[in-house]
Amino acid sequence: MLRKTLDNLPGSRPYLIVTAMVALLFYPTSVRLGKAWLEFEQVLAHGLATAAIFLALLLIHPPKFSNDQESTKPYRPAGALMLIATTMIWALLELVRLDTLTYLMLPTGLAAMAWALLGLPAALAFIPHVLLFSLSLPIWADIVPFLVELASIVVGSWVNLLGMTALIEGNSITLPYGRMVIADGCSGIRYFAISILLAMMTSILNDYRWRGWLITLVIAATIGLVANWVRITILVAVGYETHMQSELVRDHETMGWIVYGCFILPALYFSPVQRRASATTLTPQSPIFTSTSFIAVALAIAFGPLALSIVQRPSQPATPWTLELPRAMPTNASNFPIVLDLPQSLSQKAWRAGDLWILLAQSQKSTADEKLVPYLPRMFDTSKWQLQETVEPGLRRYRNIKTNEQVIAGQWFQIGSHRGWTYKEAKLLQIPALLAQEKQFGLIALQNKCAPRNCDMATESVQHAMTSIRLAR
Repeated sequence: MLRKTLDNLPGSRPYLIVTAMVALLFYPTSVRLGKAWLEFEQVLAHGLATAAIFLALLLIHPPKFSNDQESTKPYRPAGALMLIATTMIWALLELVRLDTLTYLMLPTGLAAMAWALLGLPAALAFIPHVLLFSLSLPIWADIVPFLVELASIVVGSWVNLLGMTALIEGNSITLPYGRMVIADGCSGIRYFAISILLAMMTSILNDYRWRGWLITLVIAATIGLVANWVRITILVAVGYETHMQSELVRDHETMGWIVYGCFILPALYFSPVQRRASATTLTPQSPIFTSTSFIAVALAIAFGPLALSIVQRPSQPATPWTLELPRAMPTNASNFPIVLDLPQSLSQKAWRAGDLWILLAQSQKSTADEKLVPYLPRMFDTSKWQLQETVEPGLRRYRNIKTNEQVIAGQWFQIGSHRGWTYKEAKLLQIPALLAQEKQFGLIALQNKCAPRNCDMATESVQHAMTSIRLAR
C-alpha cells in the first residue's frame, strides 16, 4: 500500500494542494464543517470517515485522464472566472450563514480551483472524488422528512398487505395494542448515506463512466431504502404479534444493522472489480501556479474572505420590538393550544386576547458567528398535530390526532424591515437585510382553537390579527 501511494504521489499532489487551498480560502466554513464532523450526530456520523476516505482515495487512486484529451495547460480563463464567482457566492452565503448552501460551496470550490489551476480535463477527472467528498457535508438532515414520508407510505401499504389490523395516519401506525411512530430516527438516513458512500467508492475504484455511476448509485440507494422499510415492517409485525411487549420494539438498533447487513453484504460480494493500469494517470507537467492563475486566486481572496470581513462590521444594537395589543393580557407561551419549542436564543413574550393567542419571539445578531435567522427545528410535535389545510400563506389548520381538536395557526417572520411567510423565505431575506445593516429577527405566531363544528370564526380571527398587528419599538 505504501509503495502504491508513493507511486501515485505525482498524480495525487496537485489535487491535495487544491484541497488545501480551498480549505484555507473558505476557512470559516471549513472549520465549522470540521466541528460538525466531530459531533457525530445521527445524520453525519459518517462525515469524518467520508472525508478520510476522500483523502485516502486521492493518495491510492488519484483522478486519471488520458493524453489524447484537451491540452493540459494548467490555467483556463473560464475556470478562473468560475473560481471568483464561486468565492463571491460563498461570501454572500457566509454573510447570512446559510450553512447548508455554504457547505455546498466547498465541493464547488474544489472543482473550480482544480479547473483554474490544473485545467478542464484534470478538473473533470476530479469530479468523482469531489462528489464523494460532498457526502461528508451536513446536508442529510434536509432529506430526512422526505425519507420519513416515503417510509410511512411504503410500510403502511405493506402492513395492509400482511393483513394486520392497524390505523395508519401519516407517520403514525396505531395497532390494537399501542401506537408506533415512524420518527426521524426511522428514516433510514444512515443506511441510505452509507449505501451511497459505498457505491461511490466502488465507482471510483472501478473508474466507471457516467452510466456505471448511475446504475451503481441507483442500486445502492434502493438497497438502503428497502432495508430500512423491511426493518420497520419487522418491528410493526413483532409489536403486533407480541402485543407491544417485545424488547425488540424498544431497542432495535442492533436488529436494524443486521437487516441492513443482509442486504448490503451480498451486494458488495457480487459487485465487479476492475483494476487500473498504472500508466493511465497523467500528472500535469506545467507548474501549478502561473502568473495568471496567481492573479485569479488573489482576486478570489479579495472578493471572498476580505470582502466578507469588511461587510461584517459591528453596528449599534437596535431597540427590541414590541406588539401594540391594547386588549390583550400577558400570558405564558406554555399555555398555547399548540406549544411551540423555540431556541433559547429567542426572547419570548406572549399575550391572550379572548380566544386568540399571540407570541413574539425575537433576537438580534451581534457577532459575525451568529445567525440573523436562527436554526428552527420542528417547532411542535408533528406526530401529535397534523397539518390538515393551508388556508393561505402563513395560515394553516392543524388537528390533534388523539383528541380531534383543531387549531388555526398563523405566523410570519420579520427580518429587519422585511416580512416572510415561510422559514425558507426568512433565510433568503437575510441577504437584503444584512446588506442594509438590519440585524433584528422576529417570529410572530398566532393561534385560535376551532369551534366543535367548524373553524370559520377562528380563521377570521387569526386573519384579522395578521393584517392588523404591527411591530413597534
